[in-house]
Amino acid sequence: MNPILIIDDDMDMCQLLARFLQRKGFETDVAYTGSKGLAKFFKEGFTKAGGQITAELDFNGGDKDFKAQLTAIKASGPEGVFIPAYYTDVALICIQAKQLGLNIPLFGGDGWESDQLVKIGQDAVEGHYFSTHYAPEVATDKVKNFVAAYQKRYQGKTPDAMAALGYDSAMILADAMKRAGSSDGAKVRDALAGTKDFDAVTGKITINEKRDATKSAVILQVQGGKFKFLEMVNP
Repeated sequence: MNPILIIDDDMDMCQLLARFLQRKGFETDVAYTGSKGLAKFFKEGFTKAGGQITAELDFNGGDKDFKAQLTAIKASGPEGVFIPAYYTDVALICIQAKQLGLNIPLFGGDGWESDQLVKIGQDAVEGHYFSTHYAPEVATDKVKNFVAAYQKRYQGKTPDAMAALGYDSAMILADAMKRAGSSDGAKVRDALAGTKDFDAVTGKITINEKRDATKSAVILQVQGGKFKFLEMVNP
């Protein structure tokens, strides 16, 4: 069987976001989740760093009315709410949270990353945060060169996180084939497993013992209807 490489590791994204929140002084949070797996990873990272989850509530993707859960969240008195969901649900949650006067920061993962988040949520999504894999504003030579080459190839369009991850996946695979000295599936698989501190657009990538990619995350905040890069968080 040929090797399959996936370097989009949401577990790390959630735990690095939890670390960022702890450093910013957040001590209590609610896990309001469409993804129980991502909520679990966030909870582990947040509580390990000394934070407290005051409530955990669920919703189903595609729901339209979130007011009952948001009312319960407001009553629990958290400092923030973690919402691992896609931008369509997140935008509606933000709108309804604002209508209910739940004026605290909301946080999420890379499922938030779409221009539709702002188009749907408008001013209701302002000030909220999410973690993702890459930001074109990161001032490394790798990112600068990648963005310049991408814009030259695609008529000035700025590459998003999916473009960066796709590029990094191809480069890591090429590197593994070079180190393996072969395109044989088993040899490339073993070479991929030995990847350590690969200097990629989305940060230094190491394949751990579980064959997951360990790498940095970036934290973005919605400001003025755009995604503003705040900082990179390393594992």
